[in-house]
Amino acid sequence: MKKQFIKKPVIFLLSLSLAFLAGCSQNGGGNSDVDNTKVIRVLSFTDEVPGIIDAYFKTHPNTGYRLEYSVVETTNGEYQPVLDNFLINGGKDAPDIFTTEAAFVLKYTRDDLADRTMSFEELGFDDLESRIAQAEIAKYTVQLGSDKYGNVKGLSYQSTGGCFIYRRSLAKEVFGTDDPSLVCEEIGGGTDNLDKFWEAAEKCAEKGVAIVSGDGDLWHVVENSADKGWIDENGKLYIDPKREAFLDYSKKLSDEHYSNKTIDWTDKWFDDMKGAGEKPVLGFFGPAWLINYTIAENCGNTSGDWAVCTSPIGFFYGGTWVSVSKNTNMSSEKKAIVKDIINWITLDPSVDGLQYKWANGTFGGSIGKKDSVASGWVMAHSNGELDFLGGQNMFDYFVPANEYAKGNIYTQKDEVINVIWREEVRDYASGEKTREDAIYCFKNRVQLDIGIPYE
Repeated sequence: MKKQFIKKPVIFLLSLSLAFLAGCSQNGGGNSDVDNTKVIRVLSFTDEVPGIIDAYFKTHPNTGYRLEYSVVETTNGEYQPVLDNFLINGGKDAPDIFTTEAAFVLKYTRDDLADRTMSFEELGFDDLESRIAQAEIAKYTVQLGSDKYGNVKGLSYQSTGGCFIYRRSLAKEVFGTDDPSLVCEEIGGGTDNLDKFWEAAEKCAEKGVAIVSGDGDLWHVVENSADKGWIDENGKLYIDPKREAFLDYSKKLSDEHYSNKTIDWTDKWFDDMKGAGEKPVLGFFGPAWLINYTIAENCGNTSGDWAVCTSPIGFFYGGTWVSVSKNTNMSSEKKAIVKDIINWITLDPSVDGLQYKWANGTFGGSIGKKDSVASGWVMAHSNGELDFLGGQNMFDYFVPANEYAKGNIYTQKDEVINVIWREEVRDYASGEKTREDAIYCFKNRVQLDIGIPYE
């Protein structure tokens, strides 16, 4: 299950032996004068970015280039090996533009294959720092898209800073109000700790309401609160005290009946979105895409009964970054086109750019819903009102949420480590293991499974 948005990926072919994975081709905006030897190749894990770039060609019909793309899903780990092969070995069919998601972006921007990824400065952005500042791109997205020297090697076109997404009717029942500013106070929004959240959880329990569906709803908040990442400067496993506390939080949610003990991305979790679970659930922690592509699609008859407010601790969840391969020997002409595509997707604040169209829900197609985009400036000048949120302007909360999140503590191994950690936490919370046994098993599994020592 992909975390940056929940849409079914289109799988074209996984064989490396056929030209560019037998991907699809689009003629640059329908221009019959396009030279078939002039191709911009794109590799992605969903059809979203190819669709966006196809829209670029349709609105820029005189580029002289056509789009050729292929989509390989990430569900069973197919995407990265295909991408890695192209980046390392190159070849005439290697993609010019490729995408990564939050779970593995650092591999291509900062770590193992960063040297195979072209910096945007190399691409021709000589004013990049000022452009990023002017567009008010969320800092965490730039941190994750930059190498250790500060060179930008990927930019996201969306922002995934998270808020607390809650049911208005249940907030009124528990707190006597559904006003986002007052609910924010009740849960300790912006306090950088969970003290008020636990007080709110007890108030919910007294009314027969679960404050969240399961511990997964709280994990990303706790994960982002850490001061240090999973791997220390010596390459050894490090358990930040703030992440270690998640053991206690998970058990507290379970023992005190503050949740329905669901696991995220399961049927019972989705049932809680429509109010069909064991107990009514006040809310979920997540970014704008969780509203658009998950809660809205599983909410039953609760549409309009939702709102958002500030999370107690800033966090982000998911995201897609766009990068450029260093191994395709692009001509100066082609570089200029690729640069313009990247600019149109990620930095252009005009009404004709992707940022404005997506923020205002005018792009159309599979991303026709209003969403939280990379540019804070664009969102501040856009209409973020959603009927689903009872007419609330979600950008009032998601713009500061994007600034509230941080991206400087993450490593390319986080996806695997997080899976192991959450499994051990669940074993402890359910009483299958002691706290000490869960930590011991976590350390040993990380060392055995991915070779990261713990002492």
